[in-house]
Amino acid sequence: MEEENITRIHIDGKELILIGTAHVSKNSATQVKEVIEREQPDAVCIELDEQRYQTIREGNQWRDMDIFKVIKDKKATLLLMNLAISSFQKRMAKQFGINPGQEMIQGMESAEEIKADLVLADRNIQTTFSRIWRGIGLKGKAILLMQVIGSIFSKESITEEELEKMKSRILSIRF
Repeated sequence: MEEENITRIHIDGKELILIGTAHVSKNSATQVKEVIEREQPDAVCIELDEQRYQTIREGNQWRDMDIFKVIKDKKATLLLMNLAISSFQKRMAKQFGINPGQEMIQGMESAEEIKADLVLADRNIQTTFSRIWRGIGLKGKAILLMQVIGSIFSKESITEEELEKMKSRILSIRF
């Protein structure tokens, strides 16, 4: 596969290879596999925190969730946002015939196959959501909640071509 969505960074005699991916893209999962097989890196870094990594490894943990504890700990809004994002990703993934986060799963599997270290490189999503929530004010919270709830019922779709264009734009924005 071509070097599309790949950025190479050289630091202290080491090369970092960044692959711009989308959680619902077959091309992303394929590209992750091909790059890891070709490059044989010492370590594979995936954009997951420990909690989401465990969720992927262990499967759906909703059955064990104590909803009263979630409400008591004032995390109901975070749960709602997580559910909405998850619902949106599942809908998009179904549209493209792939599992959500398949590129991360592929990264984990490929790292294991070549015996590379697996590095989890993201902070806990609840920390990110909490910071956003605290920083947006009452009007921002209302708008965000409406958009999150609206996304659950949205029938909007996207083509694979549009998804690939977004990956390219996101990677160029970051660097």
